[in-house]
Amino acid sequence: MSKIISTGSTFRIYGDDLVTHNQLPAQIYSIRCSQMTGFYLEKHADIEINEDKIYGVHTEKVNKVLNAFPNFNKNLGVILSGAKGIGKSLFSKILAVEAVKKGLPVIIVDTYIPGLANFIEEIEQEVMVMFDEFDKTFGGVNKSDGMADPQTELLTLFDGLAQGKKLYVITCNNLNTLSDYLVNRPGRFHYHFRFDYPTDSEITEYMRDKLHKEYYGEISKVIAFSKRVSLNYDCLRAIAFELNTGLQFQEAIKDMNILHISNTTYIATLYTKDGKKDTEEKSLDLFDKTANHSLYFTIDGKWFYTKFSGVDVRYDFDRHIDFVDGKDIEIVPDDDYDDLTEEEKKRYKAIKIDHIVFARKEAKGLHYNLSV
Repeated sequence: MSKIISTGSTFRIYGDDLVTHNQLPAQIYSIRCSQMTGFYLEKHADIEINEDKIYGVHTEKVNKVLNAFPNFNKNLGVILSGAKGIGKSLFSKILAVEAVKKGLPVIIVDTYIPGLANFIEEIEQEVMVMFDEFDKTFGGVNKSDGMADPQTELLTLFDGLAQGKKLYVITCNNLNTLSDYLVNRPGRFHYHFRFDYPTDSEITEYMRDKLHKEYYGEISKVIAFSKRVSLNYDCLRAIAFELNTGLQFQEAIKDMNILHISNTTYIATLYTKDGKKDTEEKSLDLFDKTANHSLYFTIDGKWFYTKFSGVDVRYDFDRHIDFVDGKDIEIVPDDDYDDLTEEEKKRYKAIKIDHIVFARKEAKGLHYNLSV
């Protein structure tokens, strides 16, 4: 038997499968919009965690968020930031699944539509609202048509001026595209979990879990490669698959969609044989064996250039560092050598370089070692 629902002076007829709720059931929803009826919620497919092992302290951080939310007397905001493929998606999935277990409905926002904030404000119960790829979805709208900036439109929503306390979670790849009113604003977003690339020990743990034992010898080559190309867990999974077919790493990497597409910024540290050191930050391509590099250092108050060839840069598997040996480094004085006094020439000759170490410069941030 059909059912009739009235709102004000309007009566609508629905099928006999109509069910009314005082509150949203604890499940996962997506926000949708129809030109005829406006905004509505659609049940989202159940989220499944397919990993046989989850790496790091993700559970601790998920519990931290869900335990904090009941103790807040206003909205709780969480930013998950970092490059693609290093853990944000898995973290957000686990958070959503655990939120539902605690009776908290989860609403996924993956599209920007003007008026979205007003619709979310109308939900007067405690819910978790997840904005996936916030920087992409809410950062690329053309403002020349007179539309409001999407991120600005959401600020009052995050401030919690509306009814119904909410847990807001946003994932983003590029922090620079976020509004200045979101980053470093714990009043709006109390937590910021920054995801970084896996370290040597984390790569080792992951590869030992994924590789057949007979291929463990290739792990050191993967670590060496990671010093020059940032490897996320997607990359590591693909590499492990290829190595398990019996290919050596040098052969496997040739045909994979893992490329070095630009110079990398390194912190180069020069060490002398008598224990002195100096550093320079510079963009280098250590993959190019034909390149000639120069770096500028100062030791004992004397500035000088060091010159070396890319072919002489090697990897130390024991210390997990790229380096060039002192015997392959040429010292070139900052001033014209012929114009130097004998005393100044002696000071340059007294500089005995032991080696130069190259450490890739990483963005500062927290790393919770979460795979995807």
